[in-house]
Amino acid sequence: MGGAGSGRADQRAVAVAAQIMVIVSPMAHRLVTERLALRPWSIDDAGAALGAYGDAEVARWLTPAMDRINDLAAMRVVLEQWVAEDARMITPAGRWAIELRQDGRVIGGATLLPLSPDEEFEVGWQLHREAWGHGYATEAGLALARWAFGQGIEQVIALVRPANTRAMEMVRRMGMEWVGETEKYHDLRLQEFRLRPGDLAQTA
Repeated sequence: MGGAGSGRADQRAVAVAAQIMVIVSPMAHRLVTERLALRPWSIDDAGAALGAYGDAEVARWLTPAMDRINDLAAMRVVLEQWVAEDARMITPAGRWAIELRQDGRVIGGATLLPLSPDEEFEVGWQLHREAWGHGYATEAGLALARWAFGQGIEQVIALVRPANTRAMEMVRRMGMEWVGETEKYHDLRLQEFRLRPGDLAQTA
């Protein structure tokens, strides 16, 4: 899911994201990097989640397509669905809230989801607009990739809408390789990128 991403990240942020070691807590696959904590969503996160999924500029880039969420009640319903889905997912799949470690503020979400018709895992991110430009999407994406590889997944992919140049720059900073244009997924024409464990060494 090539969501709205970082862009304009400074070189230090990219270097930190590339070298970060992911610490996995024993509870619900909480992933911790230098600046971020990726944790399961809670219904109480509705207000913070609405800051991303209620923003038309974020929602327009999501794959699969997702309408902008209009209010807190609708956001709570969506979070309830996500929490229920997570309970049924098989590791390493999941949906996470992205939290800044320094103040606990939720700045968006990240996903690692199984993708039909192939046995692939798609990494995605959706950040508040004010969180763009700091390298957070790169850091979260690499955390999910390392988590997946640690569970034996051989590669992860990202799917980006062709006009979403910000997201394409972000996945390349992750070390992802462009595979080509595809219409295989989500009934959309998308740019496909992939990352394998060996690619991580090249970003370090």
